[in-house]
Amino acid sequence: MTKSLNLAVALIAGVLFGFGLSVAQMIDPAKVVNFLDVFGTWDPSLAFVMGGGLLVNAIATPLIMKRRTPVLAEFFRVPAKTEVDSRIVVGGVVFGIGWGLAGYCPGPMLTSLSFADGSIVTIVVAYVAGTFATKWGLARWEHYKHLRHQKNEACVG
Repeated sequence: MTKSLNLAVALIAGVLFGFGLSVAQMIDPAKVVNFLDVFGTWDPSLAFVMGGGLLVNAIATPLIMKRRTPVLAEFFRVPAKTEVDSRIVVGGVVFGIGWGLAGYCPGPMLTSLSFADGSIVTIVVAYVAGTFATKWGLARWEHYKHLRHQKNEACVG
């Protein structure tokens, strides 16, 4: 398939996703915060949005994965890592805290940029800064672990 067709399909999928987020009101931080406020003004309606997404995914993914190759790619890009480790757990907790504080997860946050509101721009800048800071910090941590491992091997050998 051509690169233009891939881009066109990606654009259509992104517009459809953004439209779905808007219709489901997931771009309204108050709606999200009320969903997370189980002991206060709880609004369970977003559970139906998430349940609908899970249902479609549960049906479509096995059908898609039966194909030898994807329709618009050379191979499937699936996670190689299958075990749950501390990075997954800590990352999920930090993600949840950020989602609860800001009222946005990345998809709705980017969709909300269309409002050109100063607060959403601030949130997006903080998201991007946090993403780069995390990548930098994890790279430094991996480098430190590698050096420590080399030092331990030198002491043993």
